[in-house]
Amino acid sequence: MRGIAVAAVLPGVMTATAAPALAWVAPFADSQPAVAPSSPPISVFGGELVNASTGASLWAQGLGISRPMGSITKVMTALVVLQAGGLNRKIEVTKAAVRYVSRDGASSAGLIPGDMLTVRQLLAAMLIPSGCDAAYLLATAYGPGRPAFIAKMNATAAELGMTSTHFTSFDGMPYPTEHSTYSTPADLITLGLAAMKYPVFQSIVAMRKYRLRATTSHHAYLWQQTNVLIGSYPGALGIKTGDTKAAGNCLLFEATRRGVTLIGVVLHASPTSNPGSAIVAARRLLNWAFARM
Repeated sequence: MRGIAVAAVLPGVMTATAAPALAWVAPFADSQPAVAPSSPPISVFGGELVNASTGASLWAQGLGISRPMGSITKVMTALVVLQAGGLNRKIEVTKAAVRYVSRDGASSAGLIPGDMLTVRQLLAAMLIPSGCDAAYLLATAYGPGRPAFIAKMNATAAELGMTSTHFTSFDGMPYPTEHSTYSTPADLITLGLAAMKYPVFQSIVAMRKYRLRATTSHHAYLWQQTNVLIGSYPGALGIKTGDTKAAGNCLLFEATRRGVTLIGVVLHASPTSNPGSAIVAARRLLNWAFARM
């Protein structure tokens, strides 16, 4: 468990009982205004922003309310793999993994059956383009078997004190229902802090793209980052996007400026019709917080 004292929500922050209309204002520039508004101009169903060094909660909404979070689930998949080790182990891309993403319309890293990739490379394929095919292979190998791997995900959540989190999938796909895999903003901050302790994880989620040149073992790949804060927001360090019908647009993120590192999460950002709404919300939330420091 994180073990931090959560500060009271600042005046003007929206409650979690309903999704209020977004107060449409122009996004803040990266050069901060002289005085920051009393609350961040965002509309989300749930979220939190925390000083990663001190553990102080700077803003929160729906902190303990469980919601689906889409592919942010893959952060736990990565954590289970990293705890087990063996990053140089080679895993063959199977036809079953490719069929899985094709059948369910899942996000894909475009993996090709027969290719041999290391665990480290598969982590990149899972975290950067959000490849469910890579998650399928890692879960199958590290369970061993996907049901056993999902059990390990839930056991790890319990060890971390994520008491309001449950996993029924290894990649955040809505299986068996849209709400079967869920977490809270508070628990997802805990997960993000745990994953970012691993230098390998840090280096992967901070990449704008990952180019893997062809060898005798595998084809060439180019994976583009789904978290467009990376490379566009000064100081952005990661972490992971998430998006399903029930989850809406979600983002677990971290950024640093002037020696201060903030970690945050936004769940079901509005408007849902805009696939970049979670990115916009995270940017505004970070600008709001950094302007107050």
